[in-house]
Amino acid sequence: MLEVTDLNAYYGKSHILRGVNLKIENGEIVSLLGRNGVGRSTTCKAIMGEVEPIGSIKFNGAELAGKKAFEVANAGLGYVPENRDIFPGLTTRQNLELGIKSGQDMANSRWSIDDMFNLFENLKNRADVEASFLSGGEQQMLTMCRTLMGDPEVIMIDEPTEGLSPQMTTRVADLLNEISSRGVSILLVEQKLAIAMKISHRVYVMGHGQIVFEGTPKELDKREDIRKEWLEV
Repeated sequence: MLEVTDLNAYYGKSHILRGVNLKIENGEIVSLLGRNGVGRSTTCKAIMGEVEPIGSIKFNGAELAGKKAFEVANAGLGYVPENRDIFPGLTTRQNLELGIKSGQDMANSRWSIDDMFNLFENLKNRADVEASFLSGGEQQMLTMCRTLMGDPEVIMIDEPTEGLSPQMTTRVADLLNEISSRGVSILLVEQKLAIAMKISHRVYVMGHGQIVFEGTPKELDKREDIRKEWLEV
């Protein structure tokens, strides 16, 4: 569904991504693991067109490299950044409504606002409250749900459990499994190894802007050398 080949990216003269290759199949949860600063977030931004990509990014066979971010989004990719970009002056419901694309056929969409409220009662209880008054965990939920309202086929989620309580982290994991069960593929950037290993179908490990390991969680669990060199602090 999504295939990235020999992806390079720069910030100025700094060479950040160095020939990244990865792929995501329909309905898969694929985690991109690694320490901070190795290029995981830049990979998402390059795929999304927020950072200029050098290489190939094919989605359902069509080349996306060189397209603008809104064109990538309209093609069917969603992106949830790490910094929880909500619209603080708008209500929870209004934030969700902004996620719906112009001309989107809501009758055939995988998601509705009622779905979001059924999945997260906290959002339902605060439907008409300004988003700035939501807790950090609730804002993270809102950001993810707003992206889903655009009915993407693939969604990239950057550090969704960062700073969340164990209870809210579990809710995030439940949502990721629900997303996958509806046929949406997920590229998950995650620091918490336990979460990624539990819910992922496959994992990639990044180091120095390159993929240094690809395999299943079980295969990674057997590779103490990879975990020690590229994941453990």
